[in-house]
Amino acid sequence: MSISQSERISEEETDMTSQCLVSAERTLETEIAGLSAVRVALKNGLAAPFRQTCELIEKSSGRVIVTGIGKSGHIGTKIAASLASTGTPAFFVHASEASHGDLGMITSGDVVLAMSWSGETQELAGIVAYTRRFKVPLVAITSREDSTLGRAADIVMKLPAVTEACPHGLAPTTSALIQLAIGDALAVALLEGRGFTAQDFRVFHPGGRLGASLKTARDIMHSGKQLPLAPASLPMSEGIVLMSQKGFGVLGVTDELNRLIGIITDGDLRRHVSSNLLEKSAGDIMTRGPKTVSSNTLSASILELLNSLSITSVFVVDDGRTVGIVHLHDLLRIGAA
Repeated sequence: MSISQSERISEEETDMTSQCLVSAERTLETEIAGLSAVRVALKNGLAAPFRQTCELIEKSSGRVIVTGIGKSGHIGTKIAASLASTGTPAFFVHASEASHGDLGMITSGDVVLAMSWSGETQELAGIVAYTRRFKVPLVAITSREDSTLGRAADIVMKLPAVTEACPHGLAPTTSALIQLAIGDALAVALLEGRGFTAQDFRVFHPGGRLGASLKTARDIMHSGKQLPLAPASLPMSEGIVLMSQKGFGVLGVTDELNRLIGIITDGDLRRHVSSNLLEKSAGDIMTRGPKTVSSNTLSASILELLNSLSITSVFVVDDGRTVGIVHLHDLLRIGAA
């Protein structure tokens, strides 16, 4: 291959890379503009139906049934999952399957959230008719309030007209993104409205790293006789032995009321190794005011504390009483680190 041919191929590859990046940037800019349009809409016409939808779901005795087809269906599946995992009972019913028996999943106490960008999705006809017949509240997420779906719904969350990132304006891109965004906004609003806590979240996410990060110090701490604690008067000749026996690399120092007043680490031992260490007491070499956590502190927060302070252990203190200790290895064991 001649040098000129090699240079030409290299230039073509560079042009293709540049075109990819330009395309990606254009897509992101288009979709960001779509999200901005939804934000503006929430301050205007979309505000009232969004609030009404929140109130309807909060008062409902049943579940949120999300339905749709195509890309709207895929987005609906994710919205249903987000609702369910944040304390709002929900599941997805495929619009086509609804007409073949799955309508039996819907009860009079439920709220149906139907998703269709055009509002003219034929497959939704069965489920829409069912909600009208049995007076099941119907909320439409669509771009056309005057569509078949929009006219049938009790509440219409009309999404703003947006430009698709697809250069042909055909593939649902920006439209799918803003459907997802309004679904996320709804899930979070409902979560905050019912005071859903991290502990509640943990109930629905017991597995994986997320479940591990939602465990508390109480779930993983060492306590009782495992605690490396000693009075301030303890000679360091005994303190070093105690540190070695407990195996945490630290020694908690307590006062006469058994309150944690200091901590001795390997670093403290090294700093005092040449100054008659064994003749001193634990109170002489301890570092005062150690960082502690409560038994309700999440594992994720404990990991952040250990990393930020470059330490491997932290004592657990409740109401001034030392009740446990958590080591980095405990976080690794449960998969939080």
